Amino acid sequence: MIFNAEGQVLMLLRSDNDCWCFPGGAIELGEKVEDAARREVFEETGLEVIELELYNVFSGEELYYKYPHGDEVYNVDIVYRSSNYKGNLTVNEESRRARFFDLEAIPDNISPPVIPIVQDLLTKIHR
Repeated sequence: MIFNAEGQVLMLLRSDNDCWCFPGGAIELGEKVEDAARREVFEETGLEVIELELYNVFSGEELYYKYPHGDEVYNVDIVYRSSNYKGNLTVNEESRRARFFDLEAIPDNISPPVIPIVQDLLTKIHR
């Protein structure tokens, strides 16, 4: 999760399911999790993450997802957060748009495996 100076969180509108998500993706063979997080953010947003902080690890039945092309998975999401980054925001072919949202204004159409993460984030800010 990338946060700007105003405390807004960056979300991407996915091209495949027309839902919002955080930047992320799969770890390549032999890759460290932190390196994968930085690589995926850069590939999907053009932003270079300087510092990462572990947010949480999400797994279980609620992270089941069936991709539009038919693959079925149970994701294990290792989520980092950062507000220390540089670069110009862009999107690649995986997304239609990128936008920073106030936490109270996160859209309703969240990509299914991201819903538990958004719910956790919103619960923590309302404590």
